[in-house]
Amino acid sequence: MLKTYTYPKFEYTPPPELASGKTLRVPAIVVGAGPVGLGAALDLQLQEIPVLILDEDDTVSIGSRGVCYAKRALEILDRYRVGDPVCDKGVSWNVGRTFFRDQEVYNFNLVPEADHHRPGMVNLQQYYLEEYMVDKADKTPHIDIRWKNKVVSVTQGEKTVTLKVETPDGFYTVETDWLVVADGARSPIRHMMGLEIEGKIFMDRFLIADVVMAADFPAERWFWFDPPFHPGQSVLLHKQADNVFRIDFQLGWDADPEEERKPEKVIPRIKAMLGDDREFELEWVSIYTFQCRRMGSFRHGRVMFVGDAAHQVSPFGARGANSGLQDTDNLGWKLKLVMDGKAPDALLDTYSAERTFAADENIMNSTRSTDFITPKSKASKTFRNAVLGLAKDHAFGRALVNSGRLSVPAFLTESALNSADADAFAGRMVPGAPMDDAPVIENGDDGWLLDKVGNQFFALYFADDPNTLDGKTIDALSNLSFGNIPVQPLVISKNPGTVPGGIPNIEDPRGVASQRYDAKHGTVYLLRPDQHVAARWRALDPAKVKAAVARATCNA
Repeated sequence: MLKTYTYPKFEYTPPPELASGKTLRVPAIVVGAGPVGLGAALDLQLQEIPVLILDEDDTVSIGSRGVCYAKRALEILDRYRVGDPVCDKGVSWNVGRTFFRDQEVYNFNLVPEADHHRPGMVNLQQYYLEEYMVDKADKTPHIDIRWKNKVVSVTQGEKTVTLKVETPDGFYTVETDWLVVADGARSPIRHMMGLEIEGKIFMDRFLIADVVMAADFPAERWFWFDPPFHPGQSVLLHKQADNVFRIDFQLGWDADPEEERKPEKVIPRIKAMLGDDREFELEWVSIYTFQCRRMGSFRHGRVMFVGDAAHQVSPFGARGANSGLQDTDNLGWKLKLVMDGKAPDALLDTYSAERTFAADENIMNSTRSTDFITPKSKASKTFRNAVLGLAKDHAFGRALVNSGRLSVPAFLTESALNSADADAFAGRMVPGAPMDDAPVIENGDDGWLLDKVGNQFFALYFADDPNTLDGKTIDALSNLSFGNIPVQPLVISKNPGTVPGGIPNIEDPRGVASQRYDAKHGTVYLLRPDQHVAARWRALDPAKVKAAVARATCNA
């Protein structure tokens, strides 16, 4: 048990199918109630898809797991309406510092510009995130969580997936149109289906020591190479909620895991780092190795793999849960359109295409970080140390330092769903980019742009003065839907006012959004339901918008 947290025990209820003997039939099932599985369920619920969650446990994750949740993941959690409790409880930070021996050689700021709603990172123990997500799911219609329900077999047909489920009271059968697998890195369902996951296991061991202490360390990420208190190895320090600090000590591949997790081995390491006068208590200790690997495809018929079940990376860079939440963000709206018959089955292939691209990017960055942190030869270690020695005084050296390039959202610039620019634009809001946030005003109240969009297609129209939009523009904005796929117009203006025809209007009084989107009067952005840019133009042309919607839904 932990000193700072009491684990909830969720109620197991015998499924009614045990008594009736009938086969349950549901539109969608998610297996696994970790952050990614819960995220998938909450995303499907936003799409008004009834979903059943099956989890073999009856509590949240045990021990010290995920810690860092990046800005994009926080924005996704905002769509699920759990961003506020995560940010309220967690430790927000933007600055990371890297030390070589006893000197700082490099630092970075994840959000160097102002006017973003969420910080670059929030540190929060994974069990809190899961508890908040379970609470939200329990209060949400169309989500049924069944605890102590273990999937023991999976059979896929042409139109359905059939699961056999074991409970403390016996077995029952459930059929579903679509199965979302979020059952973790070891993924029993992946094994049941005979599917492979390929990649690299890194030959090193790390000690996680979560300690409780009163310390006035700033809310920053600190990483040491070859520090005096742990010579020849690396150390990482993060502050979490409840005055819990996560310390990772590199141990080397030859370290004995059983021996190194003993308190008599752990406590001297921490005292060497913190000093003998610093009081602390051990909260959690574990030893881990890590790997970078993924499945060849995240889609197998009617079965979709998300999170660690589909891909795994090293913990350096916080790319695990953050990437998994981006999986669910990508999948939900596509599944909805296919289920409703508004998009062809091929749209779900783009889930795998876009997210395997993102996984490869994460694996590349994670592998590079790991190779820098744990050099594999004397020559590579000499090069690494030379880079660190140069970094303090030379910019080119700082550019080579890699203590874990931190999670950033994937820019899906090569996606087949994008419509290429025909007009000249500056900035990073290219087709395929995740949207940048910006402060806005709606009906006199301060707010944020990302809170105004998402869950469906939006056409964001930039205007100087909403009161002067002519009838032709209003008619065009009111008729952007493609077939039975709605497109919601949203005017964003420099000046306050009301758009005729009941079209919503938000204000950009300081021009932050206009600057970030390189927008002028008449600029239009087509936004996907997952808040990625699908297309953009300098002038509104309904035919081009509809064609872009068709392309973004595989209807072209």
